[in-house]
Amino acid sequence: MHNLALTELLGAPVMDSSGAVRGRVRELALYPQEDPASIAALIVRTPSGDRVVTRNDIASFEDHSVLCTASSDVWMSYAPTTAEGYLLLSRDLLDQQIIDVHGRKVVRVNDVDLHAQAVNHHTTLKIAGVDVGARGAVRRLLKGVVPTTPLNALLTKIPPRIIPWEFVDLIETDPARRVKLRIEHARLSRLHPADIADIVEELAPAEREAVFETLDEEVAAQALGEVDPKMQISIVESLDSERAAEIVEEMAPDAAADLLGELPTETSEDILGEMSPEEREEVKELLEHAENSAAGRMTTDFLSFSPHATVSDAVEALRNFDGGKETLNTLYLVDKDDKLVGAVPLANIVLAEAETLLSELTSGEVISCPAKANEEEAAEIFDKYNLLMLPVVDEEGRLIGIITADDVIAMLRRFS
Repeated sequence: MHNLALTELLGAPVMDSSGAVRGRVRELALYPQEDPASIAALIVRTPSGDRVVTRNDIASFEDHSVLCTASSDVWMSYAPTTAEGYLLLSRDLLDQQIIDVHGRKVVRVNDVDLHAQAVNHHTTLKIAGVDVGARGAVRRLLKGVVPTTPLNALLTKIPPRIIPWEFVDLIETDPARRVKLRIEHARLSRLHPADIADIVEELAPAEREAVFETLDEEVAAQALGEVDPKMQISIVESLDSERAAEIVEEMAPDAAADLLGELPTETSEDILGEMSPEEREEVKELLEHAENSAAGRMTTDFLSFSPHATVSDAVEALRNFDGGKETLNTLYLVDKDDKLVGAVPLANIVLAEAETLLSELTSGEVISCPAKANEEEAAEIFDKYNLLMLPVVDEEGRLIGIITADDVIAMLRRFS
């Protein structure tokens, strides 16, 4: 096995089975539907037009030339329709931005690192990685200008910056090509939402849209929550209302309401119209509150119980809860009129017997916040009592939502 660079092969002479030069390499083609790393064919420029040499017809890559096992008479003609679904390395990778999921950043491709390996009577090429450093840039700049031997001597002195192909996520803005090439962001999805947000913020608007079109809805919602608010609006506006609704439904109700409240009314209504009835009503209720009030910053994702409920009831409810985990630090007790009467720290439940009444596990006086209190007042209560969660009550003392530590941090960022 030996390594080759894409730019070393571009323009290389191609000989057929007779040993005569019949053309020069114009492109290397990948067919991701069959194999995401193996080169499927060479596109060869010949006097009679472009031809396709499949990988099974390549005998070897020697002395910066390509030897084929078949006569040029049987090389297929190439046309754009012939290669639908091909990823062309020069056109689609060189000078293009890609996502380095290992380094958690966006980088530009200067060259492509290839491995050549003999298999039976032909040679296969696989993409080993992409060169994003100076070595690839220098190779391309000086190819054909500086003789091969001194150029290679110079390149050995430049440290390589190769990103392994398994750490590369491609960015394709054309929806039709994304489907044909099966470009998904599965690798990106495994990163922390904050890292995804950092990467997305480096991309152009069309590229951001492409990423959010293919991310899993839950991952997209988490990443969107980490993005700058102005960019959130831009991203959501670029998506169709159905896709936007799928993502917004996965957001915490308060975050969803904050986002929709910043969108143009028509866009917000279109997205709400695509959401499920239950999610839509929950978000619409929050939209009715003043944005800078405690009620405007609360979420309706919380668990409340009758004082007569047991630890067993709480555990069952926790198992079935599909809201944000950050809202489960404390469970609340309400009377028959939904008035807040107690708070139970989650740790107390973990340590209690199954049949223990929740009313026996309360943590003393319940600290709450009026719905009409402003953000500064809510933050002051949080700080004064060193809370992880703050229940919000209406004028009748009914529990209507909670403010989490994440909400308070977001408030404090705005204050500063």
